[in-house]
Order: sequence, then C-alpha cells, then structure tokens
Amino acid sequence: MRNGYASGQPATYRIRVKGDLARWRGWFDGPVITPQANGETLLTGTVIDQEALHRMLAKIRDLGLPLLYLQVAEIACLTNE
Repeated sequence: MRNGYASGQPATYRIRVKGDLARWRGWFDGPVITPQANGETLLTGTVIDQEALHRMLAKIRDLGLPLLYLQVAEIACLTNE
C-alpha cells in the first residue's frame, strides 16, 4: 500500500468524458451514467480494483471519447498493512 491506497481495493470514481454515453449504458457494468447539458457525460461508481478501472477506461477509449477528468472520490475497505 502506498499513500493510503491499495490498488486491489474498491474505490469510487468520477469520470468525465466528452460525448454522450447514454446509448452505451449496457456496455458499462455498474457506474451511474449522467449526461451533462454541455455535451459531456459523468460516470460515477465503485470499481472493484485497478484492473476493472482499466477495462472501463479501455471501453471509453474504444468509443473514441476524450477523457476529460478522473477522480478517486472514495476509497473503500482500507486496511493497515
């Protein structure tokens, strides 16, 4: 664990992309997809580990949507090791 974060633990993320993901809701497993008035989309949800986060980011990349913002909102299940 480094800086209080272990990559194998769940964390809640906020991811903002340029474009509309509404028609791709079924392709993303879990996050809340919120279209924004400015043509961007906000994805918010808990991701079980870094591998799952990278899969989600790969889907965004595969759709050709620019990644604007990624924030760890909350880290779950932290343990002291």
